[in-house]
Amino acid sequence: MRTRIRLLVTGVGVVMLACTSEQSPTQPSSSAGAALVAVKTYSAVDLGTLGGESNARGINPAGQVVGSSFTIPGQSGSAHAFLWENGVMTDLGTLGGERSEAIAINPASQVVGRSQSPTGEHAFLWEDGRMTDLGTLPGGTFSEAFGINPVGEVVGGSTQAGLSLIHAFLWQKGVMRDLGTLGGLTSEALDIDPAGRVVGWSTTAKGEVHPFLWEKGAMTDLGTLGGISLAFGINPRGQVVGQSDTNEGEPHAFLWEKGVLTDLGTLGGRFSGAVDINPAGQTVGDSFTTEDGEVFHAALWEKGTVIDLGTLGGRFSGAAGINPAGQIVGSSETPAGVFHAALWTPK
Repeated sequence: MRTRIRLLVTGVGVVMLACTSEQSPTQPSSSAGAALVAVKTYSAVDLGTLGGESNARGINPAGQVVGSSFTIPGQSGSAHAFLWENGVMTDLGTLGGERSEAIAINPASQVVGRSQSPTGEHAFLWEDGRMTDLGTLPGGTFSEAFGINPVGEVVGGSTQAGLSLIHAFLWQKGVMRDLGTLGGLTSEALDIDPAGRVVGWSTTAKGEVHPFLWEKGAMTDLGTLGGISLAFGINPRGQVVGQSDTNEGEPHAFLWEKGVLTDLGTLGGRFSGAVDINPAGQTVGDSFTTEDGEVFHAALWEKGTVIDLGTLGGRFSGAAGINPAGQIVGSSETPAGVFHAALWTPK
């Protein structure tokens, strides 16, 4: 499970300090088929580093970006959560341990993620220069936060007393609530919309992994395209995006809307995954560009088409977040072969 989730945000790197230098992205793949369009173009900007490789995970309406960066060259040492704004990347620190990662940011500039603390790895909320430990479900030792909505409600996953398995949680005003499962042993919440609707994944009574929508105390199974399936993002319209194995066992990006699960296709390869969706329905993630699965690029799905966002000059890229203005963040390989946090802006 964790490997599949991490694959959608593959880049974890940054090594140069060209925070404001604009670079031309590589050209879109020519093997993506009729669904691929390149009418809309994007400028790709390297967001810099805290010293080593980096990866951007979320962006809010004001264009503030969060993610993580290693603090010394390469991927050695410890990664720290960062906030990038107006060309400056700021280290948000930790809960007292060696590492941290920022994953989401809301319009109020509240940031959530996970950090090592003296008592284990815990979900955090950062605001006004201070990082707060959100704790765990009763008796748990591990937690991580993946989403925060405009009113500061936080979702993620946490262990419980005597159990190493994770359950989805909703944190509101200092209280962490267990959202349960779809009948199985484990679940995790990955996003929350302004109305408090939560999406994520859960095991079922049969041990299968399915996406869920949690609303007003009830968890609903959203179904699959044929196999393992996870929901990663939800917008204010209730549209949900994620990734599901097809009947052929190939992971594909999907859109769920009003009870219908739609395969969003790929950039020409066999794999794709969607991780975020903005209020207009623009969806981002990544996809293999060729059948052999040698190269993956950041992708934007919009109005039935898929756009290859290219890279910062390397072979690989992946998108992780999109804001209402259509600004997209993620990571990309550079010509030097290292991964940098990246921002794609429509021209």
